[in-house]
Amino acid sequence: MTLREIASRRKAVLAPGAANALFARIIEDLGFECVYVTGAGIANMALGAPDIGLTTLDDIAGTVSRMADAVSLPLIVDADTGFGNAVNTFRTMKVLERAGASAIQLEDQDFPKRCGHFNGKGVIPLGEMLPKIRAAVDARTRDTLIIARTDALAVAGIDVALERAEAFVEAGADITFVEAPRDAEQMRRIATLSVPQVANIVHGGKTPPLPQSELADMGFGLVLYANAALQAAVRASATVLGSLKATGSLDAVHDQLASFEERQAAVAKHHWDALEQRFKPE
Repeated sequence: MTLREIASRRKAVLAPGAANALFARIIEDLGFECVYVTGAGIANMALGAPDIGLTTLDDIAGTVSRMADAVSLPLIVDADTGFGNAVNTFRTMKVLERAGASAIQLEDQDFPKRCGHFNGKGVIPLGEMLPKIRAAVDARTRDTLIIARTDALAVAGIDVALERAEAFVEAGADITFVEAPRDAEQMRRIATLSVPQVANIVHGGKTPPLPQSELADMGFGLVLYANAALQAAVRASATVLGSLKATGSLDAVHDQLASFEERQAAVAKHHWDALEQRFKPE
């Protein structure tokens, strides 16, 4: 099923986030329908830095390319602000589509952008954002979806955010994404927009963590859990390594570790073993 078909069902399809190919493989193995390539996660895991606009197009494209090699699921790629103006956005679409993106997400923050659940955000004028969307439309060569995100709710309120989202649709966006609604009533209003919508559930963030069933009833197309895997990994790594530091062994936390066999299964070692046998020297 294509990503367009998945989103158009408006059944709040879960899109877990991955910051690397290993997380993407786990998402696929668990039976999810798509992967969200998280810009915040790449900043956190690859740079050891917060989501404040430090990643580059090359950082994102390299990660997307590796994921596309590892999994067959549609990849929804966080393209931040397009890495510049409309001309930069044109190239961003070309690069990410070539890397394997099924959708790119563009946002209307000013530079440097920041996590949608941080304070202190700003947005560019609508007259600057719409050409970026039109540039992405012109640049694509296949059915790569354009998800246009607005962070205007935090700056100017829900009414302005909804107006911006509709303007994005008129410019060619396939899906819109009103970031960081504060309550269920705002989320219900967002879900009535004319194209499928994205909900972004951030553990500890500003948006209420409504269950998938409720978001499906509202009519959301996709629900991002962009950094659930990353947050789990941070907590688990600190626990296990903290115990190793304190005790000098893994005995106290052995039940929190994947087995050697589970680890090899997660990276499909059986596939590579089969290739080795198929192409071994005669």
